[in-house]
Amino acid sequence: MNETLTQNKFETFPATSRVWIYQSKTVFSEADIPKIRQQIQAFTAQWASHNNALRATGNIYHNRFVVLMTDESQMGASGCSIDSSVHFIKAVEQEYKVDLFDRMVFTYEKDGAVQAADREQFTKLYASGEINDDTIVFDNLVNTKADFEARWKVRLGDSWHSRMV
Repeated sequence: MNETLTQNKFETFPATSRVWIYQSKTVFSEADIPKIRQQIQAFTAQWASHNNALRATGNIYHNRFVVLMTDESQMGASGCSIDSSVHFIKAVEQEYKVDLFDRMVFTYEKDGAVQAADREQFTKLYASGEINDDTIVFDNLVNTKADFEARWKVRLGDSWHSRMV
């Protein structure tokens, strides 16, 4: 399944849908992307809360972000269902040898590509002028579809990232 088809599926979800974003400092290989997308679709197709199916979907963006979404207007994600998604993400980590839970990795756009840096590197990039307040950063703390669409990509100067430089 390609990114465009999955994005079209995202469009059918209400703005209040809940979103979880996991990022890898390194990109997934082009060869692995179709398999990971299939795994995401298989997981979201069977994702349940208190034995009730969740209306859910997911995708990979920029070959490094795994995004899961569920329409909580029909059924809210419970602690157990969130735990199952964490278990799924940990299995992806293990299979593809990536870290999807490091919250001190900062992703940003530079020269048309998505880059990643740890906090120390990010601070040095800012101090050297390689990135600045106009650099687009990814706010993986957004938690609704509306925020994902409006604020996932934001100027560094307008984001919480600015407190880290």
